Amino acid sequence: MAEAPKGFFARLKERLVKTRDALADNVRRVFTGKTRLDDEVFEELEAVLIQADLGVETTLAILEDMRRVAREKRLENPEQLYEVLKEELTRSLEPGEHTFQWDHPEKPRVMLVVGVNGSGKTTTIAKLAALAMAQGKSVLIGAADTFRAAAVDQLAVWCERVGAPLIKHKDGADPAAVAYDAADAAAARGVDWLIIDTAGRLHTKVNLMEELKKVQRVVAKRIPGAPHEVLLVLDATTGQNGLQQARVFTEALQVTGVVVTKLDGTAKGGIAVAIQKQLGIPIKFIGVGESVDDLQPFDPRQFVEALFS
Repeated sequence: MAEAPKGFFARLKERLVKTRDALADNVRRVFTGKTRLDDEVFEELEAVLIQADLGVETTLAILEDMRRVAREKRLENPEQLYEVLKEELTRSLEPGEHTFQWDHPEKPRVMLVVGVNGSGKTTTIAKLAALAMAQGKSVLIGAADTFRAAAVDQLAVWCERVGAPLIKHKDGADPAAVAYDAADAAAARGVDWLIIDTAGRLHTKVNLMEELKKVQRVVAKRIPGAPHEVLLVLDATTGQNGLQQARVFTEALQVTGVVVTKLDGTAKGGIAVAIQKQLGIPIKFIGVGESVDDLQPFDPRQFVEALFS
């Protein structure tokens, strides 16, 4: 896994403070002063985990595993469950390949970035471009979210900030046409990565799904096998609603990874566990702030340690 810059773990701990207050501190309160491992402890723990937005289904699965471990290890003191919980959360987050592979022999590689408007999708694209360039990769960005007011302008500002070239059409243009032109330019220029922004208008669910499929088809016509990656951007502050939104995109596309944004602004960072457990799609990156280097590769164990340390 690519290493985060020195000091990112400290920043991660600092930015996850709201979730830590809602999760780790409340977990400690459940265990503190209790002398017996009984149903009351597990009931209180259930309430804490649901409050941190792990969701009912994920919470019950984790508690069932914790009860099994407690029986097998013959635990008697509630405080012994603290490390068990950390391990169960880590285990829930670990399935799948979390490391994003920037290195590929064939190019260009095409990444579609999807997600609802307001999820942080546009800024995430610029940050992904910056991460790719930090790996020594050349990048081109396609502005195929042509319907949202000022979406292209916002993306252009970010592209200028990180030094990534942008392919765009006028507002209201056919997203698939933009995607095709971007794919054509990427192939002609021999860039390593083409990152394509897409619309996220969930109120027209059927149209959105058809539009995404069309974008996928036209890109594949120009670059066989594309898109090679489909990253779904989810706003952590939307909690379980974000999980419902995510399912719309997974119906339309073969999503290969998730980017969880705005973890610094919510007490419900437990949604990361629910996303991994319920969608079965690995989290590739997390965002804990506005600056470019606040988007970092996701490490399950590091994430849990930051929540509980």
